[in-house]
Amino acid sequence: MTSPSATASRNELAYDLDRAHVFHSWSAQGALKPLVIAGGQGSRVWDYDGRSYLDFSSQLVNVNIGHQHPAVTAAIIEQAGQLATVAPSTATLARGEAAKRIVERAPEGFNKVFFTNGGADAIENAIRMARLHTGRDKVLSTYRSYHGNTGAAIVATGDWRRIPNEFARGHAHFFGPYLYRSEFWATSPEQESERALRHLEHVIQSEGPAGIAAVLLESIPGTAGVLVPPPGYLAGVRALCDRYDIMLILDEVMAGFGRTGNWFAFDGFDVVPDLIAFAKGVNSGYVPTGGVIISDSIAHDFDTMVYPGGLTYSGHPLAMASIVAALDAMENEGIVENAARIGRDVLAPGLAALQAKHKVIGEVRGVGVFWALELVADRETRQPLSGVVMGRIKSELLARNLLPFLAENRIHVVPPCVVTDAEVAEALAIYDEVLSLDLLG
Repeated sequence: MTSPSATASRNELAYDLDRAHVFHSWSAQGALKPLVIAGGQGSRVWDYDGRSYLDFSSQLVNVNIGHQHPAVTAAIIEQAGQLATVAPSTATLARGEAAKRIVERAPEGFNKVFFTNGGADAIENAIRMARLHTGRDKVLSTYRSYHGNTGAAIVATGDWRRIPNEFARGHAHFFGPYLYRSEFWATSPEQESERALRHLEHVIQSEGPAGIAAVLLESIPGTAGVLVPPPGYLAGVRALCDRYDIMLILDEVMAGFGRTGNWFAFDGFDVVPDLIAFAKGVNSGYVPTGGVIISDSIAHDFDTMVYPGGLTYSGHPLAMASIVAALDAMENEGIVENAARIGRDVLAPGLAALQAKHKVIGEVRGVGVFWALELVADRETRQPLSGVVMGRIKSELLARNLLPFLAENRIHVVPPCVVTDAEVAEALAIYDEVLSLDLLG
């Protein structure tokens, strides 16, 4: 293929180089028209021509601290000048400080962190640890879930992306709670919780509890629809795991580190897992990283037994420096508290007002800066809005300089945790304007 012209604008050059040489994930390559991004600050990004977008996607719901936080970028630069890379078998101050800050925010009884390159391999290693600890093989996870695009993580995933990738063994799925489209004919959150737990216990019994290593759950399923669990559900799953001697792995990759207005999403529920997978918000993706926070009972298995796993870039010093700086900044600047306040006082009433005005919004749900608008063609039947109409909505939002996150028939309202009241008001006005258009025809 001919190389793009050097005389093109930087926007054109970036686009042309991408289309000539970059193979994108989850996409048919010929239909792609990627948005060019050149820079960002806080809750905004812009292209090389200076067109600015309000980022209400947080990219992939990971830029919790906002774009280009000066403390984090400075820490990466400083670490690069001192030691840019080192083997994971060594001890470095940045890695130790990062692990210390993470476990300080975890429940009591979690003192070790295994660092990975991202969320998918965090899930891989959490599954491996649960299997080694229990001597069992099978992992149960929900149909409405996404856990990553590696061997076991993608098979643990419940959505369509699992189906062409089912090469790992030892996985089974069940339905989690989702009252708006209840699988259990429930009419209240309490009933949904009770019936979903009964269903899970039947699956455990049917799959054979003696062979089940772990139940794997997103604390709040994210890409599947920001499905905040009803009262008692996560505590009930914990009780079932205890009853059948099964490990509970909570996937906090998307929901963790401020997204829900808590350090961990499960902090808002009466539950403590055995293993915690994290990535994304721990350093807002400034350098790829993730990991598993390991309960002491599992970590002690490997005091004398070799852990059969590792990664060349585990605990990479640039990533570790970015974690230290990000978590310190979030603490010192009250960023987690801001996410909680924005959710409670600004997004919750603002999105409820949109729902009252627009019949296309079937349900609003969420917490912190983690919300979804479920769009329907008919409120009575709850028929999901079509992909064609959702495509029109996305185009209209982008035309008004809002960078959205859309999944199936939903708009996910997921700005950085540093978002301001004024920026939320700006986004709400754009959502209002677009949903007022006649897009159904």
